[in-house]
Amino acid sequence: MEELAVYHGAISKAVAEKLLGACGRDGSYLIRDSESVQGTYCLCVLSDTYVYTYRLYQVEGGFWTAETAPGARERLFRKLRNLIASFTRPNQGIVTPLLYPVIRLPRDRINNVN
Repeated sequence: MEELAVYHGAISKAVAEKLLGACGRDGSYLIRDSESVQGTYCLCVLSDTYVYTYRLYQVEGGFWTAETAPGARERLFRKLRNLIASFTRPNQGIVTPLLYPVIRLPRDRINNVN
């Protein structure tokens, strides 16, 4: 996970919303640790000034999947970067395609985001 530049680690939902809001473009996204489910990650996506959160987790066999819109078919990916790549296209079970990665900032710069 650490090798992904969009992975921000253990930041709060509020900090994620602040970072995405500072970008201000629909399709901006980042990944953070889940605050409520240990070992799970959150894909946070900005759309129409609202941040949508989708849980990312590994299932048996080490495959990655995401909780998406109800009725969307569950898909499994060998690598997390493949899951992210699939969500760059429209109609993949999330609110908007992933278009603008929000790259991890050094910890001392996070507090300076407006």
